[in-house]
Amino acid sequence: MKCVFLPKIFFMEEKIAAFRKLLEIMDELRTKCPWDKKQTIASLRYLTIEETYELSESILQNDMDALKKELGDLMLHLVFYSKIASETGLFDIRDVIESITEKLIHRHPHIFGDVVVKDAKEVHDNWERIKLKEKGNKSVLSGVPAGLPAMVKAYRIQEKVSGVGFDWEKPEQVWEKVLEELNELKEMVESKAAHKRKEDELGDLIFAIVNYARFIDVNPEDALEGTNRKFMKRFRHLEERSRELNKPLHEMTLAEMDVYWNEAKKTD
Repeated sequence: MKCVFLPKIFFMEEKIAAFRKLLEIMDELRTKCPWDKKQTIASLRYLTIEETYELSESILQNDMDALKKELGDLMLHLVFYSKIASETGLFDIRDVIESITEKLIHRHPHIFGDVVVKDAKEVHDNWERIKLKEKGNKSVLSGVPAGLPAMVKAYRIQEKVSGVGFDWEKPEQVWEKVLEELNELKEMVESKAAHKRKEDELGDLIFAIVNYARFIDVNPEDALEGTNRKFMKRFRHLEERSRELNKPLHEMTLAEMDVYWNEAKKTD
């Protein structure tokens, strides 16, 4: 029986050794490299944001080799922050790991306790309730970062309030709300209402669409990003045809552009 577990133990030791080597390299860099020595937690923040977007891009491109590399870059940042913090006695990488380990155990009582759940939604709702109790937040929405992009923030707001039961029951109800907001925006535009009123109604419509996306299990950020990429691909085809014909886009009619746009659509 012992032989059965040897490969698992061996691979675990390999992973620990690889992580230990990364920590040792970080120690060396922090001691000897002029650039690494001068970095602070604040100076790394912008670079971490950049690395996160690069990680996101590798996922969108379904580039697994790039994903592996970008995960490595992000892991380096986690180790880097922990190293800087350890130098002033704030915390170290062990504290970071123990913190997330404790959190995962506490927020998964259906795995590490005796709580019974029927589906992923119940797991998510329990997570939000436990999180609220842990942090002592006065508001369910306290955990939504102010700096999130608006669409992502709308999605997270709706997830948060859904976790405590403030939600529609059926997708059809949400779709009716989308149509209601669409009509209200239309009325504002037709009545030549003030800019702020049109802005408010457009915001309400987008918020309702984000909510509907959540109900049909589509992430609106992913959906919009997919459309952005599709549009850019088609438009670049249009530009390429324009160059082949030696006819600038601004000299083409919309009907001509539409022909080449439809060409591009066939390659989607």
